Amino acid sequence: MTFPSFGDLSFAWPWLLLALPLPILARWLLPPVRDAGAALRVPFGSRLQAVAGTGIARGTGMPLIALLAWLLLCVAAARPQELGPPVAPPQPSRDLMLAVDLSGSMGDQDMVLGGRIVDRLTAAKAVISNFLERREGDRVGLVVFGQRAYALAPMTLDLQSVQHQLDASVVGLAGRETAIGDAIGLAVKRLSQQESGQRVLVLLTDGMNTAGRLDPLKAAEIARDNDVRIHAIAFGGDSSGFSLFGMPMQWPGAGNDSDEATLRHIAKTTGGKAFRARDASELAGIYAEIDRLEPVDRAARPVRPRIERYPWPLAAALLLALLAFALPAQGRGRGSPG
Repeated sequence: MTFPSFGDLSFAWPWLLLALPLPILARWLLPPVRDAGAALRVPFGSRLQAVAGTGIARGTGMPLIALLAWLLLCVAAARPQELGPPVAPPQPSRDLMLAVDLSGSMGDQDMVLGGRIVDRLTAAKAVISNFLERREGDRVGLVVFGQRAYALAPMTLDLQSVQHQLDASVVGLAGRETAIGDAIGLAVKRLSQQESGQRVLVLLTDGMNTAGRLDPLKAAEIARDNDVRIHAIAFGGDSSGFSLFGMPMQWPGAGNDSDEATLRHIAKTTGGKAFRARDASELAGIYAEIDRLEPVDRAARPVRPRIERYPWPLAAALLLALLAFALPAQGRGRGSPG
């Protein structure tokens, strides 16, 4: 239904305004009241009429007040509404958990970042920081793992706090070994505590599972059963660890120790994708690809709520009704003999 509007003011039930001419129709259609004559004539009848104050108060004021009160009642019944300021509706954000490997091998210096040799964790932090800047609107949490898995940041919209926790993490903080299965299990536990929706885990590791109680393949099944999608990243250079003039040496067949087959199985089981990053630029491209696979929900069009304004005309009609009752009394006071 199209509401008639006057700027930001409109009526929810405009058809009730059709009742406005009813008093005029009633006066026109109904037969007039016939004067049956005075039942009792007294010599001081004119004085009684003056005391009652029916000359001016009832002759002109009362009909005008009654018509104005009727007008206000009809306006109130039509429910006038005003458009409020624009409000952006809440958006269903994606629940995104980052799992970052802090095992001993993440300290290997086989990455180049900004023209200098850095360790794997430093390169990963730089790439993940850029990734976090693009995830505004998502709830993000952080799990780190080595020999054990720990939740450093709960699921939160405060991405800056997640960034601070990531920056403070160091190699070996959770032990020197790699517990991939435990990291997945902890991340799934935290994600499953959120309301059902888009649940995504981005797992970054440079090794194979060498510690922990939970087998990675079993953890992947648990993630699938909890509607958690896992994107698994195998990270690490193909260097031998030796360098010449500050540059890492590449040896044929020398690779990192990541179990890419297991990571591919984990991703496939949960409906995610598996990636292999040999340097920082490839890792940045992978996180950009994850951005495309898991787009951030953009803010919906702001809406303007309708604010009810019928109490104002309703209150004015009530005041006029009280005034109509008060007018005869005032007329009597003015017309009383001194």
